[in-house]
Amino acid sequence: MKQSSGASRRHMPTSPFKPPPPAPPAEQFSVNDQVTHDRYGLGVVTGVEDDAAVVVDFGSRQERITAPFKKLYKL
Repeated sequence: MKQSSGASRRHMPTSPFKPPPPAPPAEQFSVNDQVTHDRYGLGVVTGVEDDAAVVVDFGSRQERITAPFKKLYKL
């Protein structure tokens, strides 16, 4: 059995199969942005670490949330 090379395949315009949708752009956060998190609730961004993580103050606690920010939304 031949293994795939891992390279993405080219999609023909007449193909009945849809190409995969492009990945959405990563959310960018800056200091003092108001955010909400599915687990921790409302908070304010207090620090940004090179688009790899953000530090958010949720009032009773501070959390470091790493990328990708799936549960963190900017208000």
